[in-house]
Amino acid sequence: MAEGERQSPPDSSEDIPPATQNFIIPKKEIHTVPDMGKWKRSQAIEKLVALLNTLDRWIDEIPPVDQPSRFGNKAYRTWYAKLDEEAENLVATVVPTCLAAAVPEVAVYLKESVGNSTRIDYGTGHEAAFAAFLCCLCKIGVLRVDDQIAIVFKVFNRYLEVMRKLQKTYRMEPAGSQGVWGLDDFQFLPFIWGSSQLIDHPFLEPRHFVDEKAVNENHKDYMFLECILFITEMKTGPFAEHSNQLWNISAVPSWSKVNQGLIRMYKAECLEKFPVIQHFKFGSLLPIHPVTSC
Repeated sequence: MAEGERQSPPDSSEDIPPATQNFIIPKKEIHTVPDMGKWKRSQAIEKLVALLNTLDRWIDEIPPVDQPSRFGNKAYRTWYAKLDEEAENLVATVVPTCLAAAVPEVAVYLKESVGNSTRIDYGTGHEAAFAAFLCCLCKIGVLRVDDQIAIVFKVFNRYLEVMRKLQKTYRMEPAGSQGVWGLDDFQFLPFIWGSSQLIDHPFLEPRHFVDEKAVNENHKDYMFLECILFITEMKTGPFAEHSNQLWNISAVPSWSKVNQGLIRMYKAECLEKFPVIQHFKFGSLLPIHPVTSC
């Protein structure tokens, strides 16, 4: 398929909502306890990267303020307020006018994906909201199945870069961190997707991600190693002490086993944890209603 070609949208009411669908503002519903191949350069992907570039530029325009507390710089609230005001306009640049009714619903997930402005923290729940944002764009037909590699390694990777800049600039606290016993203070999904990228790699094995030389030489090409580099930049001391879970994972013999284990861990530690999922919002595109059996 040529680089500029687009497949016809799938003929499925589950993937593309009908024109008569009533979109709703998502709300909380849980109140109680090795080759990536050639990227598809679709317009939607480029527009999403441009959206994230805008968020990045706002960080430069809103520098941290002087304050007694080292963590949780209050300038983040100014940055977030700008996003809160402009989110629907940003999403409208990605969504075609015929789907304009979906913009308020989709924009909620974008706003939920960048951290909490009250606590000035960020964690895997916010990361999951960005995955939900991308999922919504898939469900309304803005993104396609054949965009999947670029969705992860171009769009989501750019999102990671912006989130890391937010975390460093405004010294955001990790939300729900398990400390030394957690996989990472802020992220989880890039370890899953990054380990899948390395399956059957000709020379990089799990043991290499705790090798500083291997990480420095290969991090620009591999999402997993970029995550490791960021951890070593943000934390001091022996890797085995500040990131014990990852240190243990480095002893796993293959990337496929690492990937399978991380998927199980994500399900148990994120998707099935009330403190994480209680904040997730549900609407018409991502409803809470159980799937009905055929």
